[in-house]
Amino acid sequence: MVGVKHKYSIWGGRFKNQTDAVMENLNASIFFDHKLAKFDVAGSKVHARMLAKQGILDDEEATSIQQGLDTILTEIETGKFEPRVELEDIHMNIEARLAELIGPIAGKLHTARSRNDQVATDFRLWIRNQIDITVGLIHELEVALVHKSNENIDTIMPGFTHLQCAQPITFAHHLLAYVAMLDRDRCRFLDARKRLNESPLGSAALAGTSFQIDPTYSARELSFDKAMLNSLDGVSSRDFALEFLSASAICATHLSRLSEEIVLWTTSQFDFIKLSDKFTTGSSIMPQKRNPDAAELIRAKTGRINGAFVALLTVMKGLPLAYSKDLQEDKEPVFDTAETIQNVLPAMTGMINDLEPNIEMMKQSSEFGFSTATDLADFLVRKYNLPFREAHQIVGKLVLLAEQKSCNLKGLSLEDLQGVYKKLEVDALDTLSVEGSVNSRQSIGGTSSTSVMNQITYWKEHLKCE
Repeated sequence: MVGVKHKYSIWGGRFKNQTDAVMENLNASIFFDHKLAKFDVAGSKVHARMLAKQGILDDEEATSIQQGLDTILTEIETGKFEPRVELEDIHMNIEARLAELIGPIAGKLHTARSRNDQVATDFRLWIRNQIDITVGLIHELEVALVHKSNENIDTIMPGFTHLQCAQPITFAHHLLAYVAMLDRDRCRFLDARKRLNESPLGSAALAGTSFQIDPTYSARELSFDKAMLNSLDGVSSRDFALEFLSASAICATHLSRLSEEIVLWTTSQFDFIKLSDKFTTGSSIMPQKRNPDAAELIRAKTGRINGAFVALLTVMKGLPLAYSKDLQEDKEPVFDTAETIQNVLPAMTGMINDLEPNIEMMKQSSEFGFSTATDLADFLVRKYNLPFREAHQIVGKLVLLAEQKSCNLKGLSLEDLQGVYKKLEVDALDTLSVEGSVNSRQSIGGTSSTSVMNQITYWKEHLKCE
């Protein structure tokens, strides 16, 4: 940091002795809250303009403060700003640096403001920015999934329940399920942004201020929708941070589920997809290995994000109004979560763009496990007007017979069929192709190529992607 170093008093007037070094380190948040620096400068500049507008600062004082804050912002952006632990946090470090630059007038910046509403404002500004970044990254992943789906409308694969082959679907249909999940994630972040976009600046320590300030002006200048109505709520609430963590945890869980499938699909046992060298690693001892480490790491990072959410919930659960020092623990889990979710989203986007499906293996696997048995039951209902439960029983018996004869349903003879249900004809077996099964499901949300194309068209329009 440029300038003369001197002891800048924060709150020591009623204390006789210095705090212990251990307490100083425990109390300091500068180790992590330096991330708020640019937002603190932005909030301080608006606060100074508001004070001048209200006649609480004169124009010369306001101009001096603005110029000093501009200098500090330049130092922050160029890496020349050097915070000090004894000043506890980024807010007091900036104020102390301002005093070095412009003298005692710097102390007037704290008029009608407490660190309580200052940090609450900075934190909201920072999270709002992180939401905007995260929403953009989710959008990029959605677009990648839509493009990969468009390439694989006719790529048949098994659909699973209980991780067992259930019914044939398409790779496009499978991927589009994640587009829907991620779009809800994107909406959750945007909803959280709406709720956090209120300004606590003006709440002061907890009870507002006796100065004739204009919180609505400050809110508007910082692009908040409005000023918060209750000063206690303004300084003590962290539900905006919890919502960010909650949305991140849900999003990370969706990414983890997709990661788990990528891990399974790349195994030699499944062999559904291939990943290139870009998103895989090798083994230090087994030269043949290609490990899907990117997917595994995304899967693991979900636990980290979930832990951050639980950590802040636990901090908040017993706090009386208004401010307690416990709230200093709100930032690290949020900072870490933002960094983590913004690392894993591009990694997943890269894997989706990179992966190549093994079309033949997927189709072959879709024919395992009597996957079209439900189609045969549906055929019985339509042709013989049977209750579905009766048709289900008939097909179940046919599956048991096929298992006993070590064949698939198509391998059963006419005698086998009529031994279970005497009206059955060989044409019933024509319903058992995986292609026919997939394209027969033309209901909204179904697997037919028409239904899948409708989904893709919807998402291209919704996401504004080509």
